[in-house]
Amino acid sequence: MSTAPPPSSGLLASSIASASSLVALQAFSRLFTFALNQALFRLASPSAFGAAAIQFELVLSTILFLSREGVRNALLRASYSDSSSDTAIRRANVAFVPVAVGIPLALGTSVVYARHASGEMRAQPGFDGAVAVYALAAVVELLSEPFYNVAMTSLKTGVRVRAEGLGITFKSVTTFLVLLYDSRWGSGDLALLAFALGQLVYSAVMFGAYLLYLGSEYVRPKSPSSSKPSLLSYFDHDVLRLSLTMTTQSLVKHFLTEGDKMILSWFSPLHDQGGYAIAVNYGSLIARIIFQPIEETLRLFFSRTLGSSTTSDSSTTIKFKSNTEEPQLELLQAASTLRSLLSVQLSFSLILLVFGTAYLPVLLPLLLPRQYLATSAPSVLTAWVWYIPVLAVNGGLEAFLSSVASSKDLNEQSRWMVGFSTVYILSAISLYRLGFGDASLVYANILNLSARIVYCLRFATSFFMHSKPTSLNSKPLFRWQDTLPPKSLFAISAFSAIVVYASDVRLGTDALTAKLGRAALTNPSVVLHVGLGGLLTVGCLLMWWVSAGQYLKLPSQHKKME
Repeated sequence: MSTAPPPSSGLLASSIASASSLVALQAFSRLFTFALNQALFRLASPSAFGAAAIQFELVLSTILFLSREGVRNALLRASYSDSSSDTAIRRANVAFVPVAVGIPLALGTSVVYARHASGEMRAQPGFDGAVAVYALAAVVELLSEPFYNVAMTSLKTGVRVRAEGLGITFKSVTTFLVLLYDSRWGSGDLALLAFALGQLVYSAVMFGAYLLYLGSEYVRPKSPSSSKPSLLSYFDHDVLRLSLTMTTQSLVKHFLTEGDKMILSWFSPLHDQGGYAIAVNYGSLIARIIFQPIEETLRLFFSRTLGSSTTSDSSTTIKFKSNTEEPQLELLQAASTLRSLLSVQLSFSLILLVFGTAYLPVLLPLLLPRQYLATSAPSVLTAWVWYIPVLAVNGGLEAFLSSVASSKDLNEQSRWMVGFSTVYILSAISLYRLGFGDASLVYANILNLSARIVYCLRFATSFFMHSKPTSLNSKPLFRWQDTLPPKSLFAISAFSAIVVYASDVRLGTDALTAKLGRAALTNPSVVLHVGLGGLLTVGCLLMWWVSAGQYLKLPSQHKKME
């Protein structure tokens, strides 16, 4: 039976366009900052870089995450069908809650951190001033939250792309210029302040760009016409409750996300923290350019497609009206989107593992400055090759769960998160004792995220099974087995791994790279080895395209309903 495209078709197209814009933003900003970071790593010592990238970033992310994460997710699931109603005004006003929460949180977090930081950290020049500037930067960034939520809910991706792109650009340039000045004409004591000023400039530029593009309309809360003279009457109570639930869950999730920085801050010297930070900076490049925008876009797509069908206190189930196929089409499209995404991610992950593990030793002398080769950076980067696929799959699945889960589901996930935290801590400690060093944190995160992936897959399977209407055929809408790479890709990947290993043994490229450093990149044996890997990579990609490339063609509509 023919049907018109469902509303989610337009949303899917908008979401894909949004993801493309975000990927373009991340690609430009990360590649631009990647080039600048090559200079920053040489201007800043491993200790200074470790202090800024591990400890100060932990303080900043704690303030921002706990202030805004729950509100962001709750607002994405809210309906904005009538922007003039009092209910819509109260929902929009919730976007100002992160500012009110963030100011005391920034003050308290910075004071507690400054008092309890290690002696080595407090001895760094400009420590107190840098902590204060980072706290101020967090508050300024939170001022952009009302604009951010407007841009996301109204699919004004271009505004967000320009605002964040300008912020990242000015941040990188500011940090670089201050470090350059300090290294040539200063006393060498401005390293921490350089990173702090860069963060403050990022927050200020982003807020100014939002204000320029969207205007001053969203600077202050609006008063509902029927509001009573009380503070709570300005806000939607249902959205506030959902925000509180998601924020409570964020406490555990934040520890899981930033647990490596927390452990490093207490147990590793600043020198090794710098090595870990530079390795994570490189390792997360793909994750930030591609996976993060996809995760954010999926959260928006699933929230708009299925989020309004959930209830706040019962299991997540979609209720269909009789003789109405539109919700069924949205359900089918959501299942197809999730299945296709996971299939593409797993296929590319297989290719990454085969060639990433083989050719990382060749890239290390090119990526890492000489002073970082003696830190934990090489071993951490090796672990990150295995971490990236797990990070990608987990991001998409958790975006789905957070978009459609009811309050009951979220509370259940929070309880499981406690167990996941235990897995992470015990794994990290055990691997440290076994001699894995700072790479233990990455391997522990792999185990932690693997457990979370299993939980999310179980949730997704149950969601589609219970939401499936009886009018559809008996075939399950979503099965994790359908997301596995095709057998042909497994075969050519295994063949490629054997050929690359034989090439490395015969040509001795690992030994040449360790001996010659960057000069090895012009060595004929190394060039031949890299060229062979390039040809095999192209072959794997072609095999994937022939056998499973159709997964990139997400359906805009389902022409037949069975």
